Amino acid sequence: MDVNCFYASAERIFDPSLEGRPVVVLSNNDGCAVTRSDEAKALGIVLGEPWFKLAPRVREWGLQARSSNYELYGSISARVMELLARYSAWQEVYSIDECFLGVKGDGGDLLALGRAMREACRSHVGVPVCVGIAPTKTLAKLANKWAKKNKAFGGVCRWESVPVAEREALMARLPVNEIWGVATRLSKRLAAIGIYSIMDLARADPIRMRDKFSVVMMRTVLELQGTPCIPMEEERVGRDQLIFSRSFSTPIRTAGAMRQVMSVYAQQASARLAKHRLQAKVLTAFAATSYSNPADTSYPSVVVPLPMPTADPVILSRAAHALVPRIYEGLKYVRAGIMVTDLRPSGNQPPLQLFENAHEERHIGPLIEEVAKKYGRESIGLGVAGLKGGPDWSMKREMLSPRYTTEWAELPIVKAA
Repeated sequence: MDVNCFYASAERIFDPSLEGRPVVVLSNNDGCAVTRSDEAKALGIVLGEPWFKLAPRVREWGLQARSSNYELYGSISARVMELLARYSAWQEVYSIDECFLGVKGDGGDLLALGRAMREACRSHVGVPVCVGIAPTKTLAKLANKWAKKNKAFGGVCRWESVPVAEREALMARLPVNEIWGVATRLSKRLAAIGIYSIMDLARADPIRMRDKFSVVMMRTVLELQGTPCIPMEEERVGRDQLIFSRSFSTPIRTAGAMRQVMSVYAQQASARLAKHRLQAKVLTAFAATSYSNPADTSYPSVVVPLPMPTADPVILSRAAHALVPRIYEGLKYVRAGIMVTDLRPSGNQPPLQLFENAHEERHIGPLIEEVAKKYGRESIGLGVAGLKGGPDWSMKREMLSPRYTTEWAELPIVKAA
């Protein structure tokens, strides 16, 4: 299951005037289109098209644009996933707008179940979804794509309900890079051995594909042949790294401003680590000037081994500040970020008393996160990360809709006639 044009659909829930109109949702700093409604796609707007090129045609097209409202999208995603979990034996949330579900039944029952899930998402949450039903994850993804592009399915496609000849014709038409897990670069390698379409890949020898490519490719072939071999994954928190990086709406020119950036990102990293019960052993901080200005370039970075695995915001902030002395005053830095790596579950092995961290013992990080959740992200921060009013470099979102579901002050108001 995935939500159609998720960001645009989430915006339409609380603003019905957007229904039937071309809508684009923009990337960080209102840079380019990252989501396009079907009406926007019909106008020829391509993914990643810069906003400055679209803006002159807003009135001509009746185009509606919104800044990325991540708070709203995360909330709507959680509601969709919780609702769908009621219909299945197991659920794997694959991304913010997509999940796999484990269901059983015969053809008619499964189609009815898919339609019930689709109707529930529309009526209870307000977003349109499409459902692909098949014996394997790879085929389910393909069925989902077919349901989305062919209105005859009514948004629900059960792979095995479609005649074999039609399935094979579809697979023969689609290039191999349309299948889940096959990127453009890999499709070129496949073309070199005569595999151009999804059908070509489905007819390949799995053992040969393993020897020539990888076990992952062998699994894809087997899944296309109807053999399930990509198991369900639990919640995707066993990650190798976390990255917090943004482009600035206003370039940073001073070391003091960069110190604030590092403080804010370190605090965000601390909150994310604590949420997933993880600790980091290494922090990398980096910044960059614009690539379009070769006269004044600077790409400083620093790698800081931490004294112990930690999610403490104080230690992470101090480590991130190691980048500040490498900043050249006066240069225009347009992006920066931090990355925490060598992640491990928290509490696995308590440190020796000599290495205990007073801030973590007092649970400073969870306390800050608790206050922020209750009173808003701007209500508290460590050091310069807590300066009131917000920095002028923070992400530009000039067309931001209200955070209808996560902020008391922005709740929608309904007036009874």
